[in-house]
Amino acid sequence: MPKEGEERGKFKTILLTVTAIVFIVVVILPLTFSVFDASKMGNVARIPINGPITGDGSSYLGENTVSSRDIVSFIQEAEQNSQIKVIILEINSPGGSAVASDEIASAVKQAQKPVMAVIREVGASGGYWIASATDHIIANKMSITGSIGVISSYLEFSGLMEKYGVGYERLVAGKYKDVGTPFRELDAAERALLQKKLDRVHKFFIEEIAANRNLTTTKVESLATGEFYLGVEALELGLVDEWGDMTTAENYITEQYGLKKIDYVLYQREAGLLDLLASVFSDVGFHIGTGIGSIFIQHENPLFLV
Repeated sequence: MPKEGEERGKFKTILLTVTAIVFIVVVILPLTFSVFDASKMGNVARIPINGPITGDGSSYLGENTVSSRDIVSFIQEAEQNSQIKVIILEINSPGGSAVASDEIASAVKQAQKPVMAVIREVGASGGYWIASATDHIIANKMSITGSIGVISSYLEFSGLMEKYGVGYERLVAGKYKDVGTPFRELDAAERALLQKKLDRVHKFFIEEIAANRNLTTTKVESLATGEFYLGVEALELGLVDEWGDMTTAENYITEQYGLKKIDYVLYQREAGLLDLLASVFSDVGFHIGTGIGSIFIQHENPLFLV
């Protein structure tokens, strides 16, 4: 009898193991992969860029974001697909991480195939940075574009802490190690240091827009106040090429590139089960023992937002 019980136990263990493996292979793994609509042989790649731009696509302030890794990968896949003749970026983004925006813009400029941008409601800051790198920009006349500026603001709690008798014991090696901590005010030197960094990123942003749009640096500097422009204003200022929508883009492709019929291949990441679980744990997880430097490079709080 003991042997029979052991055999049943082993069988049950094997059965559970096999069931778990089948579940992972059939259910979990397919939900974790990025997918795109390659069910048909299309000639135009359609890549949506919706929401704030981050490096890894994790949530930012509770909002879904777009991953620069995914977008760069999609651009490269479309570039390698011999059937694809034109790439369209559908942009509806207020911007995001300066690094992530630059990564996508660089991938656009490296593409040998024509790349177009269609700005729907918003193509501002980092979203406009990406659009500027394309060969042709179409925007709705009421869309929000431009906003060529950089921000690195944060909440500071020292006054609230003082009110409730909470102190901040500062222990650092390197006098700027905790610059930007919300637990004390910036001093004059720290404020000047951060502003200097912001100004350098802003200068790089301006130079990129000037080069991408074939505008003088002086002209872009005059526009780079952080102000956003409506599509109708952006056209007058040389920031976009024409008003319109996807239909306008299709007409442009037909005339410019000689495609008689347009068939789209949609490149779009689908959130899988593991992505959703990771997002939940990321939002509710505790970060213990991380220094202020790590706060600036986490996806929730990139140091420079454009």
